[in-house]
Amino acid sequence: MSADGWTDLQKAAGPVSRETFERLRAFEQLFLKWNRSINLAAPSTLDDVWRRHILDSAQLARIAPAATRWVDLGSGGGFPGLVLGFLLKERPRASIDLVESNRKKASFLQSVVGQFDLPARVLAKRIGDSYPLVPAPEIVTARALAALPDLLDLASPWLTKGAHALFHKGRDYRAEVEESAHRWAFDLVEHPSMTDPHGVILEISDLRPAKQQ
Repeated sequence: MSADGWTDLQKAAGPVSRETFERLRAFEQLFLKWNRSINLAAPSTLDDVWRRHILDSAQLARIAPAATRWVDLGSGGGFPGLVLGFLLKERPRASIDLVESNRKKASFLQSVVGQFDLPARVLAKRIGDSYPLVPAPEIVTARALAALPDLLDLASPWLTKGAHALFHKGRDYRAEVEESAHRWAFDLVEHPSMTDPHGVILEISDLRPAKQQ
C-alpha cells in the first residue's frame, strides 16, 4: 500500500471523499478493538486489515457504480457489507442490507452502523428468512461465505429475478464455476481482484436453472 491510503482507496473504489476515507480509517481501528473479544477475521489477516479486507471489499463499488440497492450475505465482520455502507453514504438514496445470523457479529455490525450513521440495515437472521425483507436488490454480495454452487442456491430468489451477484473468489474459482453449471446457467464476467493476484470478483447475472441433459 502506498503512503497515501486515500489514493489506494480511490484506485479500488473510484472517487471517494476524504471524509469517507477518514471514516473507514476509524472503522479499521474499531474493527481491531472488537476483534479482540469477537473473532471477526482470521488472525493471519490482521496485520493488513486495510488492504486485505477494506480495499478488497471497496473494489465492488467500482464494478457497480450506479447501484443503490444492495444486500450482503453472511456479513460477519463487515466485509464487504460495512465497507460498502461507508461508500454508499456518498450515493443519494443508496442502502445496503447486512444479513448475519450470528448475534454477536450482528451486534458489532449494528454498533458500526449506528456510530457512523451508515445507510445500512442489519438483519440478524438466517439468509433463508431474509428473502421477504429484501424484496428487490440490484446487487447481492458475499465474501468467504460458501462455495459458489451453494452461494447461487442461497441467492437464487434474487438472482433469478434480475439482481446481479458480486462474489469474491480465490484461485480455485474455475472449479466452482464448473460445478455450478450442473445446476445453474448464468452470464459471467470475471473481474481480476485489485488486492489479490490470485483472486477474482465473479459478476453473475441472468441466473436460471440449467437445462438437464
